[in-house]
Amino acid sequence: ILGEHLRICPQGYTCCTSEMEENFANKSRSEFEAMMKEAGRFVQMTLTAQHRSFDSYFQDLLNNSEKALYDAFPSMYGELYTQNMKVFKDLYSELRRYYRGSNINLEEALNEFWTRLLERLFKLMNPQYHITDEYLDCMVKHAEQHKPFGEVPRDLKVKATRAFIAARSYAQGFLVGSDVVKKVSQVSLSHECTRAIMKLMYCPHCRGMSSVKPCNNYCLNVVKGCLANQADLNTEWKYLMDSLVVVADRIDGPYNVDTVIGTIHMRIAEAISNLQENKDSITAKVFQGCGNPKISTKGSSSEDKKRRGKVALEAKSSAQALEMLVLDAKGNLTALKTYWITLPGSLCSKKVMASSAADDKCWNGMTKGSYLPEVMGDGLANQINNPEVEVDITKPDMTIRQQIMQLKIMTNRLGNANIGNDVDFQDASDDMSGSGSGDSCPDDVCGKRLSKSPSTRQPETHAIPKQSGHGINGASSRSLPSAFLLLLSVASIAVQHLWR
Repeated sequence: ILGEHLRICPQGYTCCTSEMEENFANKSRSEFEAMMKEAGRFVQMTLTAQHRSFDSYFQDLLNNSEKALYDAFPSMYGELYTQNMKVFKDLYSELRRYYRGSNINLEEALNEFWTRLLERLFKLMNPQYHITDEYLDCMVKHAEQHKPFGEVPRDLKVKATRAFIAARSYAQGFLVGSDVVKKVSQVSLSHECTRAIMKLMYCPHCRGMSSVKPCNNYCLNVVKGCLANQADLNTEWKYLMDSLVVVADRIDGPYNVDTVIGTIHMRIAEAISNLQENKDSITAKVFQGCGNPKISTKGSSSEDKKRRGKVALEAKSSAQALEMLVLDAKGNLTALKTYWITLPGSLCSKKVMASSAADDKCWNGMTKGSYLPEVMGDGLANQINNPEVEVDITKPDMTIRQQIMQLKIMTNRLGNANIGNDVDFQDASDDMSGSGSGDSCPDDVCGKRLSKSPSTRQPETHAIPKQSGHGINGASSRSLPSAFLLLLSVASIAVQHLWR
């Protein structure tokens, strides 16, 4: 029949009524959105599986260390352990809470553990004295300079903090990446895109050419126009994947979680042994600084009876498992780096089943023949002259822009984790304002730019940072006052010259 009634397909002779054309438009829209979600689900599943594998491995490390402590310490230390079990349980509980994302200052939590342990052990090792809370406060102040636990607290704090920051940011990175894909996959197609997809996929049917495939370049222009906003994720997405790879190397390298997390119980045992071996000298120095406490009327018992001999503590190494986890993750992350800009080509070749680029017997949007227009570039700005989809490049999709910002925030967190720093994003927003996409941002620059004092960190505040361009270290935002003063100076000189 004549096709004057058609609104989307070419108005030549056609097999389609208006109702059929409308049904095809709805069908093509739902099918294309389903293709997008299916492609996104694969990425989500990949990232979620990586998170699950690492999370399980890390939790096992922590659980095994805690279990080894509970199994060995009663026979090693007797009452020194049994009367202080809550101190150890609280430590592991705080470590788990931090890893899971709670707003905890990790260094302060470790300092608190050593303080509480020292107070309790000092009282247990000096049962013949009545030691008040005020005396313990004085003891702790004096004991810090005497290092009752040796170098263990300082060494463990440095290594454990770096390992936990890296592990937490690494685990979060996979979840953020998966969540971004999920949210972006839910972005609906525009009216113009729906028309273009219909024309690409089903208008050949209306012309009696159901076996003719779309020309590949024609398909690419349609899909690049429809997914222009999604392609703008590419830069920040690539930075996130690269950052995860870098932190993965740290986790299996300088911040080796297998060595650090898996041996926490051994370091605690080493610290307690240091205290016991130096008990007399430490006690004498405390008495010298704080005075002699009163003799207890409850009697005393020998501390030596409480210690029942050493038990050899060992850590079950899972280094090979960690190495395999990291290798697998790096392979997947590298493969996903170009996901957003290769998506149009993937959909055209696998889903829409477009014809080869050189084929002159493919559907070009009007008839069977060759497709002459050039293929557009990636991203919103490159669609201004797209011949197949009308794209308003002045109106970016806000959902996708928000997800780009989430990628930036997570990449900055990983950049800091790479050098062992945690970040309060709200407090650091001014420092981050010039970071832009992270372009040309090496590890040592990203980390130093965003580092915060350990005593003031609150790492779970995730306010969105301000954007002010793509500088390396935010210099543009910080240089505004000096530039303004310079401008005032120039203006002042000009005014003086005019008055003369």
